Amino acid sequence: MSVNFDLIKSLRESSGVSITECKKALEEANGDLNLAIEVLRKNGTLKASTKTGREVKDGCIGSYVHQTGRIASLVELNCETDFVARTDEFKDLAHTLAVQVSGMNPIYISIEDIPDDVIKKESEIIIDSNDIKSKPKAVIDNILKGKLEKFYEQVCLLEQPFYKDPKVKVKDLINGAIAKIGENIKVSKIVRLEIGN
Repeated sequence: MSVNFDLIKSLRESSGVSITECKKALEEANGDLNLAIEVLRKNGTLKASTKTGREVKDGCIGSYVHQTGRIASLVELNCETDFVARTDEFKDLAHTLAVQVSGMNPIYISIEDIPDDVIKKESEIIIDSNDIKSKPKAVIDNILKGKLEKFYEQVCLLEQPFYKDPKVKVKDLINGAIAKIGENIKVSKIVRLEIGN
């Protein structure tokens, strides 16, 4: 079933869950908003979104060194308790995120981390391109929105497609872990080193 984008947007705003998860829930609920919320609750996704405000004061550092020895990365992954920080599941998530950072080379963790002047400059570059200039303003706005989303996928860890399953974004992977583990989880720092860069 094809779901109206306005419905997806409405569910996203009321639940705080990713657009992908909202779309899946609405498809499963045949477009019924109330049923979709129940689907999110059953899947544990809605539960995850209620935990994201909790303070994270513990965690671990995930690391990865590529087999060539030319690329390495570190990820500081935080959670609420040392009990969770010591679990293999949490450490595996930190390592997986370090592999993602090595392979996909994000500059920022989230969209909120991008300085306003960087977004402004990127927007100017998009709008000033020859193939867009002559289009009507409404079309330009839609193109700008789509191209900025692509830009965020390139430069923000949480917006990137997960390297093991490109249909899933990294933030959805983390939200799944939050729902499963039952604690807030947050990426606090990322570092990527590459020989010659």
